[in-house]
Amino acid sequence: MTKIVPPAFITHSEEQLDKGYDPRVAQGLMQFLKPYYGRMLFALVLMTIVTAASVSGPYFVKLAIDEGINAGDAAALRSIVLVYLLVSIVQLGFNYWRVRIMARVGQHVLYDVRTAMFAHLQKLSLSFYNRYSVGRVITRVINDVGTLREFITWAVLAIVRNLLGIIGTLAAMLALNFKLSLLTFTVLPVMIWATVLFRKAARRNYRKVRAAVSWTNSVLAENVNGVRVVQAFSRQRRNHETFSGYVNRYFLETSLDAARVASLFTPVIDVLGALAAALVVYVGGTAVLGESITAGVLIAFILYIDRFFEPIRDLSRRFDTLQSTMAGGERILELLKTPIEVRDEENAREMGAITGAVRFENVSFHYSDDPALVLDRINLDVKPGETVALVGETGAGKTTIVKLLARFHDPTEGCVLVDGVDLRTVTQQSLRRQMGMVLQDPFLFNGTVKENILFGRLDATDDEVVAAAKAVGAHDFIVNMKNGYETSVEEGGATLSVGQRQLISFARALLANPRILILDEATSSVDTQTEHVIQSALAALLKGRTSFVIAHRLSTITNADKIVVIDGGRIVEQGRHAELLELKGRYYELYRTGFQE
Repeated sequence: MTKIVPPAFITHSEEQLDKGYDPRVAQGLMQFLKPYYGRMLFALVLMTIVTAASVSGPYFVKLAIDEGINAGDAAALRSIVLVYLLVSIVQLGFNYWRVRIMARVGQHVLYDVRTAMFAHLQKLSLSFYNRYSVGRVITRVINDVGTLREFITWAVLAIVRNLLGIIGTLAAMLALNFKLSLLTFTVLPVMIWATVLFRKAARRNYRKVRAAVSWTNSVLAENVNGVRVVQAFSRQRRNHETFSGYVNRYFLETSLDAARVASLFTPVIDVLGALAAALVVYVGGTAVLGESITAGVLIAFILYIDRFFEPIRDLSRRFDTLQSTMAGGERILELLKTPIEVRDEENAREMGAITGAVRFENVSFHYSDDPALVLDRINLDVKPGETVALVGETGAGKTTIVKLLARFHDPTEGCVLVDGVDLRTVTQQSLRRQMGMVLQDPFLFNGTVKENILFGRLDATDDEVVAAAKAVGAHDFIVNMKNGYETSVEEGGATLSVGQRQLISFARALLANPRILILDEATSSVDTQTEHVIQSALAALLKGRTSFVIAHRLSTITNADKIVVIDGGRIVEQGRHAELLELKGRYYELYRTGFQE
């Protein structure tokens, strides 16, 4: 078989799905179990009662044979059978109760972990999402948390049940006949050896299979998000061949290998159990013939043999679940402990109503994983109500400037101030409530047109929604849609054109009535006619608001109060359009080569 090599982006932590018991991981996961300790303790009490009832079963069979059948006592036989039936009913009822309790606990823990992860994911900085693919995030929230639920719901008390069952069965066997017990235990060394071999063989395969889950989710998310590009370049067949071929080699074959190993383990354990039973039947049968033990003891002992080996088999399977839980738990805790690079200070205050004065003081910035400066000693002073156009080549640092203003990142050096207040001293929420942002590629959520516009301000009235749409020229095409403002746009706005999505995102931003408005190449994806609609509306709407405009089109720049030219992370020129053209510097070069229409 061809050696299978994991994709390069599957890290060591992705592959490590059979991690041994780690007390630090266990302690971290126990934090989610603390609210449910009482229920779990009660379930443990029920488990103890159920185990005791289960262990007593073969002994009742022994009593029925020796005290009832062999003694010819029908009354004793009836009494023993009735008591056995009563114990079985108690066992059934308590076991049902226990399963329901643990199922509810498992679901509650699942909910708590996923909500904690979701809340943390929303707080993480944008740099985290630059490094972490969507598929991997989904794998953490769905697959790894699902492993925890399985372990908490079934495995935790199942391990306790198996241990109690082994101890109880062992005590019952030794009490019945010490010699037959020792004879049964002779196969244990072989069973332990087989279990160790199985775990080692299964570990390698399960690691590859589970690692492929993360890879598969990542590739699926990428292909679904990029389906338009795939279809535009007719890459469907090639992508399908690549995906199916790799899944067949890396996913299917390793899954079959794991299944083959598992299919060998159970029969081996069954054979060893049958061997132990055969030895007991032979030796015990001889003893019965010699009248040194009763037939009831022999039959009960044979029944105990099966009950002794079954928990051992189950414990081996639970050990694999424990390993997966430790690995999944480690990745969950790793995600939850991912530092939030931009966080509110402990004494951060709410930012009051702002006028929109913005100042960058000696601001430098580089990403945490790259020491190369993206911005180098930026100084910029913007008065309330001014419209500032940021221009420069791709990668010059324009978008980084507005990200620092929205505090998606904090400066490495220097500070960004709004109304003279350092943004690091106020809460992010109170700052962003007074900002509006429209991106080059607007994202619309699965819902109606009205719901997407309301995303800017949830308490807005229908009239305000319509007014915002009219202001940006979106009202006419919205009312001509099938259900008007109640038309569903599907996830990402798949049913709308790029220009329509952009207009809705404008309405969303303007409905929020921001004091600072950021347009990050917001008109680069719309046609000229749509841009004229937007420009005519923005001329009035931007008045009185501090606005930062990143654009490649001349029409969105010439009317700006201030044009700031960025080159290599530095401000090289700033002024009005006519002034910069007279300088015949960097802006003049950009104008000559890229801005002319």
